[in-house]
Amino acid sequence: MHDFEPKTPRDVIALATEGAPDPPPDIKRELIAEALSWAKVIVFAVAFALAINFFVIVNASVPTGSMESTIRVNDRIIAFRLSYMFNDPERYDIIVFRAPDDGVKNVKRIIALPGERVSLADGIVYINGVALERDDFITPGPFGYLGPNFAEHVVPDGHFFVMGDSRGNSRDSRDWANPFVEQNRILGKVIFRYFPGFRNLTNS
Repeated sequence: MHDFEPKTPRDVIALATEGAPDPPPDIKRELIAEALSWAKVIVFAVAFALAINFFVIVNASVPTGSMESTIRVNDRIIAFRLSYMFNDPERYDIIVFRAPDDGVKNVKRIIALPGERVSLADGIVYINGVALERDDFITPGPFGYLGPNFAEHVVPDGHFFVMGDSRGNSRDSRDWANPFVEQNRILGKVIFRYFPGFRNLTNS
């Protein structure tokens, strides 16, 4: 009879196995091999997930309403890092990038391309003096503190002029000290929203 009460699972196991013979060496080797096999799988899975996140996709959350109603507050989105490896960014692409002034990650829509003249007047965007016709993604409302006008600027080579879809609730190329986003600061093109619910954003 044992003169102590088991206090922990280890004590219970010790009592249950007391006096039992050690497992044969072959079984020990099998157990070690199985543990190592699972460890390799776990390490590979973690490494693969990290590689995908750093080199293939951008998994981001949108904390503001600057892209409403296309992307709402706290939506979770996926951007593809390799979208512009062989193709240049296009007008109306939604991109994740590092803002020119402070490097903070942003999500906005490309409005003007390198070499184009861009301006705003009375809430209308002009590219090379011609009003942009597409506005189906814009959230109606006032332009807010930024005002409705933006003097004409020429977009430098390798740079882009971006705006949020909620024009009155977005800090973007209109008011940054460095108004244009360099292509090497673009992290990826937004492909879809996965929370809440799936939505394809490549044609939005």
